Amino acid sequence: METKNEHIRVLIVGSGPAGYTAGIYAARANLKPVLYEGLQPGGQLTTTTEIENFPGYPTGTSGTSLMDDLRQQAERLGVEIRAGLVTSCELSADKRTVTIDGTTTIATDALIIATGAQAKYLGLPSEERFKGYGVSACATCDGFFYRGKTVAVVGGGDTAGEEATYLASICKKVYLIIRKPYMRASKAMLDRVNATPNIEILYEHVTQEILGNDEGVTGARLLNTATNTTHDIAIDGFFLAIGHKPNTEPFKGQLEIDGEGYITTQPGTPFTSVPGVFAAGDVQDHRYRQAITAAASGCMAALEAERYLGTRKF
Repeated sequence: METKNEHIRVLIVGSGPAGYTAGIYAARANLKPVLYEGLQPGGQLTTTTEIENFPGYPTGTSGTSLMDDLRQQAERLGVEIRAGLVTSCELSADKRTVTIDGTTTIATDALIIATGAQAKYLGLPSEERFKGYGVSACATCDGFFYRGKTVAVVGGGDTAGEEATYLASICKKVYLIIRKPYMRASKAMLDRVNATPNIEILYEHVTQEILGNDEGVTGARLLNTATNTTHDIAIDGFFLAIGHKPNTEPFKGQLEIDGEGYITTQPGTPFTSVPGVFAAGDVQDHRYRQAITAAASGCMAALEAERYLGTRKF
């Protein structure tokens, strides 16, 4: 297979809010950025139906529409957007090369990584069917739509406890489904969950199927692994809180990556362990994981890339 070599001033990989915002800022700085969309053009937001918490949309918008708007803005300002996926890279203080689809090798003066993360799901066909129609991996994003209703949260860690207590503050009832006979969250979180009266913990339960109709989720079929019996619960929403998988595979061995797989950045900055390489969005953020914080970190990455390039001769 013939390979192609290219040099680019600023290369951005990833096309979620972080990638597009980095492109917008880099283009306005006349850095002629090239952006590769990656596996999921538009990122995780393209699987979200309604968004009400992104500034500038007083009546709300859809995830797809929001990402289309960001893409159009980036293109209008001069970002060159290409289809392609990073398959490997070589990153050091004096060499930054990225291979796209195994065929195009790009040398870049500054690299912005905004490849995002993917929420972990259970892998049920019914889960896929109702994704965006009652199934969500972000209570902060979608919890508002279930005010006064009954929902379920799957997970046994601190994130699950945090999501459950948040939802309990706005929902009528929250089931917390935990496959183990205990909650592996911190004691402080466990105390907080136990002190919330409208949370019902279902230990030693796994979800067999999500139930619903054309309007969305109506319930879940659970297996009690202690008694080997099944029963249904009536719910309006089903939330996953079993973790995220950052899209960092091509960068392992090239950048410092933490134990959870996220790219390590200097606190409050997009600086990675390699000069001239910056990370933005969910690929380095395991705490907030919001569209607006991803966009903000994309802005930071582009500004720092501009400063980095301005202090060096290439």
